[in-house]
Amino acid sequence: MFIRTERLFLRPGWPEDMGELLDVLGEDAMVRSIGVSALPRSASALREYIARPRDRLLPHFFINLRDDAGARLIGGIGLGQSGGDVELGYWIARQHRGRGYAAEAVKAVLAEARMLGHREIVALHFADNEASAKVLQSSGFKPTGETRARFSVGRGAEGQARLYVATLADKLFDMLGVGPQRAAA
Repeated sequence: MFIRTERLFLRPGWPEDMGELLDVLGEDAMVRSIGVSALPRSASALREYIARPRDRLLPHFFINLRDDAGARLIGGIGLGQSGGDVELGYWIARQHRGRGYAAEAVKAVLAEARMLGHREIVALHFADNEASAKVLQSSGFKPTGETRARFSVGRGAEGQARLYVATLADKLFDMLGVGPQRAAA
């Protein structure tokens, strides 16, 4: 499954991504914000992660920035099962933050989730990560006021994460352009 947006190309991981992935995931500042799952950071764990079969209803993508030189890996995004919820997780390499790439990728994956039949998606961010709060809210997520304890490998400790929810049947998603016409598989 592939998704193309105005500036990004979202696709599954390939073995050829190993070098770029190891570089990006080696940044402690980036890994510190990730709490949805522990992303693999060793070459062998990354190889296994890339080769693992995926549930077509819970896609994972690497975010690539399209430019004249081709495509550069700048992040990752995906859906996963967390208890009874379908949860969105994403990360953007530090040098590419603050340019709207995360929100662009989130909206594209929400469009795909809507096409796959998901009605509600949850997302969390650590309480000290206000940039993620802005990304989620600009993409149609609403804060629930609830927090959940979430372990972060990068922090080496548990932290409080704020819970957001996106109801994909909301008219808001039509206004944001998050609909079947925006996604490509």
